[in-house]
Amino acid sequence: MQTLALFDLDNTLLTGDSEVLWADFLVRRGLLGDCFAQRNADMDRRYHAGEAAPGEFCEFFASTFEGRSPAEWSPTRAAFMNEVISPRIPDAARELVQQHRDRGDLLVLTSATSRFLVELTAGELGFEHVIATELEVLANGRFAGRTRDVLNMREGKVMRLRNWLAARDDTTDGLDAQLARAFFYSDSINDLPLLLVVGQPVVVDPDARLAVEAQQRHWPVLRLARGLPSSSS
Repeated sequence: MQTLALFDLDNTLLTGDSEVLWADFLVRRGLLGDCFAQRNADMDRRYHAGEAAPGEFCEFFASTFEGRSPAEWSPTRAAFMNEVISPRIPDAARELVQQHRDRGDLLVLTSATSRFLVELTAGELGFEHVIATELEVLANGRFAGRTRDVLNMREGKVMRLRNWLAARDDTTDGLDAQLARAFFYSDSINDLPLLLVVGQPVVVDPDARLAVEAQQRHWPVLRLARGLPSSSS
């Protein structure tokens, strides 16, 4: 049985938050009003302080897609990936993922960010398996500006992972046994529920509250070399 290697994306493998960066990108392109920039910054601050409820956080960013179909958003998403996201994936993050791939581990990217925004990043990093927040699509094929199903955030990450594991048909031992062997890499206090479930939690450039938890629980702390890109992102 392969060992699970679970990775958070934003501020873990990526320097920055995908959805915050996406909203800023849309503001710069004139697709969101300038007033959205301040709301975006405030949501980012509250999220990292653990003050934003999962529903509030996810619905806020889901609203940025409203009124267009995935196909209509695709050129903008591709430009965002090339201009903003790719330069923010540090070599150290790519190497960390590759180390687990070389070990033969089962790699899973698990993110509170929407699947539509995450999947290109997952592809660049070579993740076959992605668990992410899902966006509602209307009968006309356009995004509703809302999420659907269980949010992949906080306790939802644990629930969604358990459901994903249970749905796999190659499981030969219990879910708890798999989780007891699993690695999970994250930067955020919001991921504490999943960090507490796995047998091998690793905190990566942790926020202040998670750093305290890591110290108290004697969890390993990993610092990735990060070079911030210039102006456009």
